[in-house]
Amino acid sequence: MEITGRLVADAAVRAVNADKNVTGFRVAVNRSFKSQGETKQETAFVDCTYWRTDAIAPYLTKGMLVHLHGFMTAEAWVSRDGEAMASLKFRTDEINMLTKSGKPDSDKPTQAGDRNKVMKPSKEFN
Repeated sequence: MEITGRLVADAAVRAVNADKNVTGFRVAVNRSFKSQGETKQETAFVDCTYWRTDAIAPYLTKGMLVHLHGFMTAEAWVSRDGEAMASLKFRTDEINMLTKSGKPDSDKPTQAGDRNKVMKPSKEFN
């Protein structure tokens, strides 16, 4: 499965156990459609995990456009109030960075016009 979207916040790393970390991030995936002759847009927010390395986390910043390969997983648990809860997550196997960081400080152009150039997809962390 593949999805393309923009990160809504910087990625965060959390420890799963003593020797394993996971990188978590959320992407916004937009979809345009026509309804009664009017073009509308819908946004889905997808929680993602990346288990291969946490070294990628500093590169995954708010506003960045990414193309992800992976699969959906379902999680079920019981809340503190005893309520049954469930969620879907996208378990990412491959991340292609399609744009530079969305942060103004890290996206400074080196020459006129560089700001709008798209980066080539990265395979460094896959």
